[in-house]
Amino acid sequence: MSDQDFILSSIKKTQKDVFKLAIEMQKKASEVGFDWPDPQGVLDKIHEEIDELGQEIKQDSDKSVLLAELGDILFACCNLARHLDINPADALSSSNDKFYRRFNYVETAVTAQGKQFEDFSLEALDALWDSAKQLERSEDLD
Repeated sequence: MSDQDFILSSIKKTQKDVFKLAIEMQKKASEVGFDWPDPQGVLDKIHEEIDELGQEIKQDSDKSVLLAELGDILFACCNLARHLDINPADALSSSNDKFYRRFNYVETAVTAQGKQFEDFSLEALDALWDSAKQLERSEDLD
């Protein structure tokens, strides 16, 4: 079989947007029936991939193995985004914005006490993070 005979051959592998490339390949595979029937199947696959990465981390595997396993998770997450009709780049951008807001809340709480991050345990910082989440949720209800 020449490369031109493969189903995925029509996809430009030089696509700079890796999210779009993943979704294009997944759509092509889906057209021939190689796809999960619903988002739950994809979510189960994501859990499986996370477990595999966890095992590799426990085994102190080489960075190239970890890179491949993390890539599998990201690829599966793109597939979930496709199933949910969500642009994965938009989802990540939204999470970046959320992290920015919440981290700023934590930093404000730390500095309001005249302290530095190092003065707090991870548990205490996480409690401040949870406060930021609660505040955002209550503001969303207003």
